Amino acid sequence: MALTLDEAGLRDIGARLASTLRAGDVIALSGDLGAGKTTLARAILEALGHRGEVPSPTFTLVQTYPDLAVPVAHADLYRLESAAEAEPLALDDWLLDGALLLEWPERLGNMIWPERLWLRLDGAGGPDRRLTWDAPPAWEGRWPAV
Repeated sequence: MALTLDEAGLRDIGARLASTLRAGDVIALSGDLGAGKTTLARAILEALGHRGEVPSPTFTLVQTYPDLAVPVAHADLYRLESAAEAEPLALDDWLLDGALLLEWPERLGNMIWPERLWLRLDGAGGPDRRLTWDAPPAWEGRWPAV
């Protein structure tokens, strides 16, 4: 199944996802550079109550938002060359009390959480994005959020 979304639609999906987000959730955001992964993450964070800038974590690897309705770690694994490089980030620790927004989840290989919601965005460079997904049973009733 797929949706075609403009930026406003992408932001709406982010707000809907935020309304269902809970501690222990992992949202894997996949897609080419410029596909809208960070835009979607920003929409989720803003809907959870973040006010202010949401920088891309490309260089810091992880940006944390502990004071939201659901605490969130926003990670970007683009610069990692192996899954082992993610271990020092202690991403699992966030899942005890919060959620994880994970850009470039492919970098984790087989180490990705099995109960994650996997969202794929395609269409970098154009006004619309194509959103496809893989939703495990843990997301039943919460996704698709349309």
